[in-house]
Amino acid sequence: MIRTPDNQSGKSPGDRVEPVADWLQEVEFRRPARPSPPPAWRDRRYWRWALAIMLVAGVAVVAFRQPLANLMWPDMRVQRLLGEAEIALKQGKLNAADGTGARQRFEAALALDSDRSEARAGLSRVAETALAQARAQLRANRFEDARQSLALARELQVPRAVADAVADQLRRGEAAHAGIDVLMAEAAAAQADGQLGIALPLYQRVLVLEPNQTAALEGREDALSEWLQQASQALAGGDLARGSSLIAQARGYDPGHVDLPGLEAQLARAIEHRRQLADVDLRRQRLDRALTGYRLVLAASADDAAAAQGIERVASAYAQRAVREAADFDFAKAEASLALAREIAPRAAVVKEAAQSLARARQSQSRMTSSMPPRERIRRSRVLLAAMEQAEARGDWLTPPGESAYDKLRAAQSLAPDDVEVRRAAARLLPATRSCFEEQLRGNRVRRARACYDAWQTLEPGNAQLSDARRRLAQKWLAVGGERLGAGEVAFAAEALREARGLDAGAPGLAEFAARVRSAEAGGD
Repeated sequence: MIRTPDNQSGKSPGDRVEPVADWLQEVEFRRPARPSPPPAWRDRRYWRWALAIMLVAGVAVVAFRQPLANLMWPDMRVQRLLGEAEIALKQGKLNAADGTGARQRFEAALALDSDRSEARAGLSRVAETALAQARAQLRANRFEDARQSLALARELQVPRAVADAVADQLRRGEAAHAGIDVLMAEAAAAQADGQLGIALPLYQRVLVLEPNQTAALEGREDALSEWLQQASQALAGGDLARGSSLIAQARGYDPGHVDLPGLEAQLARAIEHRRQLADVDLRRQRLDRALTGYRLVLAASADDAAAAQGIERVASAYAQRAVREAADFDFAKAEASLALAREIAPRAAVVKEAAQSLARARQSQSRMTSSMPPRERIRRSRVLLAAMEQAEARGDWLTPPGESAYDKLRAAQSLAPDDVEVRRAAARLLPATRSCFEEQLRGNRVRRARACYDAWQTLEPGNAQLSDARRRLAQKWLAVGGERLGAGEVAFAAEALREARGLDAGAPGLAEFAARVRSAEAGGD
């Protein structure tokens, strides 16, 4: 084919473009079309998820159909409870701890809908049925069952007169069945043999059956008198726990017994006296005896707050002793004291602090032993002796812990036990405490005299002169307290009374001074 130039073809440029456009459209039409995605409902992944959701929903509906029904249709639940209650009532299942009894079902229905008269009427029928059961059980001599049925009827508020009549029949039936004469004979025989623990329950059983049985009332009265006499003897002998137990049991048999008020007052005095003795033991650092005393008080009166606080103070005293012993590097004694404190009050803050002090003292001793030359030990012991003299001049014989004259001396002894100056100071400290006591006592400075006495007792606890010093100090507290009371210083007088009583509970004039202090305190109120 011979192509002719455009200018010779006789056609315009537009005529040549149109066939090309048509050809391109034809090519585009013949090209295979891109497939479109299938609809979502035909995708298998969507079907899997839909089936899983439907399965979970079905399981939830089956598992929780009852709660859902109760939530959406509460009336259906009430009807179900009423129906179950009627079935239980027909079966005679009036009361059940697991909630399946007629009473429990009617009450549950009433709780859901307090306006349902069927539930109230149902409870009334339960009460009537319980009363009928009690009468039938009485006829069959099933007294315990009858008592339970009667109790249920009373709880559901049957008429009181009707319930009392059934209760009276129950008592008479039990009395006839038990044999009152036999019970009385057994009680009298046990009382004659001194077996009051057997006689009293027998008398009590008779009185439950026949409350106005004169012979049983008189027998119980006599047995309780003997019982309380034993309690009095136990209190006089210091056995507070047994005395308290006997009094409590007697109160259970007859709270109005004529001898009870006197015995209860005796118990209160015995507890108070034992607590005061424990307080004295604590002040004199007889910690084991103080702990025993406080525990005896708690055994007789479990809610005695003062005794509980006393035990806490004993634990604190053991912990403080452990701190002093650790400061002296006497670790065996410190560990023993700390163990006692932990046994009494394991979580007390003072016990934890004592343990930390003990650990620090061990570290301190280890450093001194390993690195301190003998000359440095002598030098430091001299510093401690100088601090001891300063504490002695201030009158700080035992307190504050770690800064007292006693503690400074013990620290010097741990550093240089064979040093001449340390030995001389130790030999001088004990006579100094005695001289301090006498000097302060003569000057009527009772508080400082007490501090000197405590230091003397700590340094020489076995000295026979301490008992005389204690009595003289108690008398001085009473004398100074009486003068201050006359001047209107009631607070100091009360302190003097506590100190004198702690030092010598039998001091002459103590009771009179105590009465004056009470009168002054009452007048101040």
